[in-house]
Amino acid sequence: MGQTVIEKILSKHSKDEIAPGGTIWLDLDVRSARDFGGANVLGHLEREYPGENLLADTQKTFFTLDCVSPANTIPYAENQHIIRKFAHEQGAQIYDVGAGIGTHVLIENGHVRPGMTAVGTDSHFNILGAIGAFGQGMGDRDIAFAMKTGRTWFEVPPSVRVNLAGIPERKDVTAKDVALRLLQEFGASGLLGKVVELYGDYIDRASLDERITIASLGTEMGLISIMIPTDTGLINELERWSPGDYDIIQADPDANYEAEHTIDISNLEQLVSAPFAPHNVHPRREFAGKKVESVFVGSCTGGRITDLMQLDSQVKNGIAPGLILRVVPATRRTLKLAVDSGIYETLSIAGAVISHAACAGCASGQIGMTGSGEVQVSTGNRNFKGKQGMGETFLASALLAGEVAAKGEL
Repeated sequence: MGQTVIEKILSKHSKDEIAPGGTIWLDLDVRSARDFGGANVLGHLEREYPGENLLADTQKTFFTLDCVSPANTIPYAENQHIIRKFAHEQGAQIYDVGAGIGTHVLIENGHVRPGMTAVGTDSHFNILGAIGAFGQGMGDRDIAFAMKTGRTWFEVPPSVRVNLAGIPERKDVTAKDVALRLLQEFGASGLLGKVVELYGDYIDRASLDERITIASLGTEMGLISIMIPTDTGLINELERWSPGDYDIIQADPDANYEAEHTIDISNLEQLVSAPFAPHNVHPRREFAGKKVESVFVGSCTGGRITDLMQLDSQVKNGIAPGLILRVVPATRRTLKLAVDSGIYETLSIAGAVISHAACAGCASGQIGMTGSGEVQVSTGNRNFKGKQGMGETFLASALLAGEVAAKGEL
């Protein structure tokens, strides 16, 4: 019997039988930790393996200081310095403050490629499914063990095939709307613990940025991953970011799926996720005219150059009086593209506050927080009460965020 995408990847990295529900030992191509949780990982390593070599392979071990970057509290400064010192002493690779979001940096620099396995302390590490790679966020102790041994145990998940029928007819519908439509359909637990493979003409045409946006909401759906099979178009784009050898990873024609669903997206309209849950998805029109006081464009879901281009197209005449527009590029290379293309200048003149590359918008201390009663539109992935401050956050595409920034209302 043929294999699904995840089964193919796991079988190349394990000697155990690959069958849904089975537990395997999995060899890891990349082991990563960020400033959030990274110092705890090192504490576990040094406590559990005193006097031993702590890293199985320094060339496969990465640290990314992307969460609160640069540190704006003393505890974060302490944690980042601990990580920085350890990486330098051990010869591990580190992407320091300003480099950008870890998963994006690993993709752009070719450290993670289609068919590879990677783990990290980021809950959205499964974003790597955008390029047909296995990525999984894990706890501090698990990552410490992975760094020490180069492997982890893992339960093989069942695979579900989702077919996206049609191409959206409306020009104002983007990949974020497609991702929100999936959340609307399956909720936060409808496919809990499964891997979703996406197919359809829309997916075949999707760029790297669009695939990243869609894959990034797998966590909010309770999935192990949204796994998007690779094709020559994606491989060509990845090679432009980082030249090298890339594999096309696709399921076998006779692969076995636990279930199969088809969703027609041809008539899809602009969607928003209303407070206070990502799966609380509604048509944007239901909130038409609602006053908005701030807009955030960034995060691992909505901070790529495609997102900044969409935002730029809507605010060339400036932003609404009294509105705050915060922009955080996903990576330093994204920021450079924005500068070189003139987007940075346009956004700055429009009145945006533009940051260096980082996560932002996801935790206290980051750019994108709201005050009580404040209404915000965000290109991020979570809008739980308190996640981006005490205000009300609507999740939306960068294109819609730009429209709102220009008008001051949904």
